[in-house]
Amino acid sequence: MRIHRLFIAAAAILAIASCTPVGGNTDAVIERKVEQLLVEMTLEEKLGQMNQLSPWDYDDLAEKVRRGEVGSILNCTDPEQVNRIQRVAVEESRLGIPLIVARDVIHGYKTIFPIPLGQAASFNPEIVEKGARVAAVEASSDGIRWTFAPMIDVSRDARWGRIAESLGEDPYLTSVLGVAMIRGFQGDSLDDSTSVAACAKHFVAYGASEGGRDYNSTYIPERQLRDVYLPPFKAAVDAGCATFMTSFNDNDGVPSTANRFVLRDILRDEWDFDGMVVSDWTSVSEMINHGFCADAKDAAEKAVNAGVDMDMVSEAYIRNLALSVEEGKVPMKVIDDAVRNILRLKFRMGLFDNPYVDMSREDMTYVPAHLETARKAVEQSVILLKNDAGTLPLGDRIRTIAVVGPMADAPYEQMGTWTFDGEREHTVTPLAALREMYGDRVRIIYEPALAYTRDKSQAGIARAVNAARRADAVIAFVGEEAILSGEAHSLANVELQGAQKQLLRAVAATGRPLVTVVMAGRPLVLTDEADVSDALLFAFHPGTMGGPAIADILLGKVNPSGKTPVTFPRMAGQVPVYYGQKSTGRPALSEEMLVDEIPVEAGQTSIGCRSFYLDAGSTPLYPFGYGLSYTTFEYSGLMLSSDTYGMDDDITVTFNLSNSGPCEGTEIVQLYVRDLVGSVTRPVKELKAFRRVTLGSGETQAVSFNLPVRDLAFWGMDMTYGVEPGAFTLWVGPDSATGLSADFTVVKR
Repeated sequence: MRIHRLFIAAAAILAIASCTPVGGNTDAVIERKVEQLLVEMTLEEKLGQMNQLSPWDYDDLAEKVRRGEVGSILNCTDPEQVNRIQRVAVEESRLGIPLIVARDVIHGYKTIFPIPLGQAASFNPEIVEKGARVAAVEASSDGIRWTFAPMIDVSRDARWGRIAESLGEDPYLTSVLGVAMIRGFQGDSLDDSTSVAACAKHFVAYGASEGGRDYNSTYIPERQLRDVYLPPFKAAVDAGCATFMTSFNDNDGVPSTANRFVLRDILRDEWDFDGMVVSDWTSVSEMINHGFCADAKDAAEKAVNAGVDMDMVSEAYIRNLALSVEEGKVPMKVIDDAVRNILRLKFRMGLFDNPYVDMSREDMTYVPAHLETARKAVEQSVILLKNDAGTLPLGDRIRTIAVVGPMADAPYEQMGTWTFDGEREHTVTPLAALREMYGDRVRIIYEPALAYTRDKSQAGIARAVNAARRADAVIAFVGEEAILSGEAHSLANVELQGAQKQLLRAVAATGRPLVTVVMAGRPLVLTDEADVSDALLFAFHPGTMGGPAIADILLGKVNPSGKTPVTFPRMAGQVPVYYGQKSTGRPALSEEMLVDEIPVEAGQTSIGCRSFYLDAGSTPLYPFGYGLSYTTFEYSGLMLSSDTYGMDDDITVTFNLSNSGPCEGTEIVQLYVRDLVGSVTRPVKELKAFRRVTLGSGETQAVSFNLPVRDLAFWGMDMTYGVEPGAFTLWVGPDSATGLSADFTVVKR
């Protein structure tokens, strides 16, 4: 019997190999290969392909792989070990189906880039794509061919720890940068040995977790789901993203891992996605905790019937679905379709032809080109929030600098969340970079004052104050440790932790110019910090090359150009706060009476019945898209190609951008639109285009955008997608709160 099985397996593999044309693996060829292999598989082997494990015991894993009970493994980063277990799959299992080796490579593998939220601050898809390409080249050299990124959850709540992994609050920006990241990971072809299959996550609406508390429920109606949260995922499908991951949350009572509407009706039927869908870590079995499933068998049935192809780690599929098929609760076609999606991915990745890691491949970790790309990413993502009286750049007038704060020399912390493989010894801190760049020309007095960001002891603050008094300027490096953001790291208080506020107030009281540099994993409430600082720089955890890039900005070698990819609140009570809000029937006015201004025994309506907070007003501390420069930019001459457009027309937008300041700089110009009247209420502004424009001092450039009218579409009252005729306003400017405006009308012709 065993000889007979081996003969069948060998015949199947020969048949697959013989159908490969000289031209390579076309879609038709791959589909034939999938079908020929599928027909040879037992139900148990099919369920094995749908099972992903994180190995703890090699011998146990090897035996499961040998029996065909594993389709993918994650968290194995030793290339020799990868080849060892892959050899078992290819040479010792009955059908020789290779494994997919996966790992969370979120913003770099060894060379760590800014966290995704930091990369989003660059508004530069080119640098985001390059960062993902570096990560793919480094990770694939250790056998990792699948990563769980990009995270394209639209994220509008600073309390949510996973906002660090996001690309910000805006659907358009998230879509553009998410596509760039997919291109970088997957390269020109998935079967290239340096390519890594991308995974669009989390499907869907996870970023709206109630109260900003991770894993929490969401309540997103279909219209908002389609207008705000689904567009980045549709862009990912159109970009050829290989895989999708379901989210932990339930939306309107249905866990995403069993949401047939989004997984089948939308993802498969509407969008024609033919890639593979994987659950998040144990999210199949966690539906029991949700109260949605009675047991693991029930969870497995609901997940696979909804459209989840692979079960990450919980083993609910492999332990239960054979019985479910026998009972008729899961159709065999559902199993076969899931396995088709998995095998199709493996063929597209070239794993059947080249399953092993090339051990002779040159080590590409931390190569100079990768480090330089990481440095450029930081340079373009640092945001200048305040710069009174030209405090920055520091210039030649400085002879002594006091460097204080717990983030000045914290190599581990500046890498940020989800850096399993980054190494602190390769991380260059701001203190190290400043010492190297200044050399003997400037004296640097280093007094961290606090051992770490949560340190409440104020014993070291006096030493920092003494250092400040002896210096010409103070640079305070504050922020968050890496552990304070990321998955499961939500915060109710999004202000600086520990005694950092006390440190800043104390050194500011010396009267020396205070430059505050914040390194964090989320937008923080920086109202007090902005008040006491002469200059304020924000760097979402910048990674390996954060130190040299920040030092270059401080010294004026690089002019900052980053913009806020999320809104910064004045108080935590404002969140969720975002620019694309609805107007309400009583929108806030420009002049608001705040709590300290209200007369005693004021009448009920004396402060005006408008939509704002008595203690925080209606505006954030820093709006979406905000960021200063060492130079100044002026916008003028906004013109539209017409004042009336048909449904199939394009809107040509032109204006002049001038650098009216003292040095070269890069401005991120932004285009927003408002649909003034719709069949349903519309956001007050929506980002529709952006561009980085570099100008020399005194230079003026004509800038143009082409905006198709079809890009104004939304889901209307009758839940159909389209553009509604009517009046619109368009803005171009430096951020979501300011700029030049023009009106136009869309008509049916």
